[in-house]
Amino acid sequence: LGSDLEAAVSYVTVMRERGLSMDTLFIELLEPTARHLGEMWDHDQCDFVDVTLGVARLQKLLAAFNNSHTVPALDSRRAVLMAMTPGDQHYFGVTMVERFLLASGWKVQTETSATSEEIASAAKNRWFAVAGLTAGSTDMMDSLAATIRLIRKQSVNPQIGIMVGGPLFTAEPALAIEVGADETASNAPAAVLIAQKLFDLAVVRRLRNEECGTH
Repeated sequence: LGSDLEAAVSYVTVMRERGLSMDTLFIELLEPTARHLGEMWDHDQCDFVDVTLGVARLQKLLAAFNNSHTVPALDSRRAVLMAMTPGDQHYFGVTMVERFLLASGWKVQTETSATSEEIASAAKNRWFAVAGLTAGSTDMMDSLAATIRLIRKQSVNPQIGIMVGGPLFTAEPALAIEVGADETASNAPAAVLIAQKLFDLAVVRRLRNEECGTH
């Protein structure tokens, strides 16, 4: 949140040159920072503009670490499909994530009352880098898992990243893997950074495949 962004960029650059992996950078520094920003906002220690600025900077640091910022055309693909698990009535969480994603430069389509088939159909008809799903109780785990399977099967983006959120996953993050997701986010600012991570991972894989194809 300070004025010297170059100091943060230099720090991350040095870490990369020393061989730090992206997962380590993300898990031990960037994601906890995003989570902390969300907690500061919850406790009125900083405002929405400050948190949005901080998360946007974290996104840039992550993109720079992965070199995905060197491909300008990728910006058009920074789109997220946000949805509530069929049967979920807790709108607040998905609304907050949508708000932070939009403020951080993502294109967002939100489905708050769609069926599993309708959510998957949205992913089939439009290219999304990431799908984010929320669930409010254990009763929705089967429905959530089925929705995720359907999205992966029908998505026009075969490498779509899927993140999940809600109190259940905050208390027990391993549940995310059980329902077939890639990641879970404890709050809205962290969700923005996780979306960037999933996006960057897909970009890096694609670039590597293209390089292999040229040799």
